[in-house]
Amino acid sequence: MDDSLSKEQMAELFDEVSNFFFLLSEPTRLKILHSLCHGERPVGDIVAAIEATQANVSRQLNMLFRAKILARRKDGTQVYYRIDDPATLEICQNVCTRMASNIMGRGGVRQAAETFSVTAAAT
Repeated sequence: MDDSLSKEQMAELFDEVSNFFFLLSEPTRLKILHSLCHGERPVGDIVAAIEATQANVSRQLNMLFRAKILARRKDGTQVYYRIDDPATLEICQNVCTRMASNIMGRGGVRQAAETFSVTAAAT
């Protein structure tokens, strides 16, 4: 960490980091990110993939969009979302790999690492 930051800047930095982790602390948002790892999807497909209500998914998508983690586009009546911040996905992959290795044992680490793998289509 850069020691040249003022106390006020450090406080702002820590607030931003805290808000970022708060955003990623909701399981539905993590499921949404996972569902978008392999490319853009319409809202209805995301709803079906994560088995949540349309209203809840729309609310969570909007939060991720406002945080600039997701991008969206409209095509007629359909709204499509895609990952716009691969660095966030990398963080999710690292944390999920760590947690899954605890759950699945050392043999499941590779499988866990693939949970949030991003294909070229997603970036």
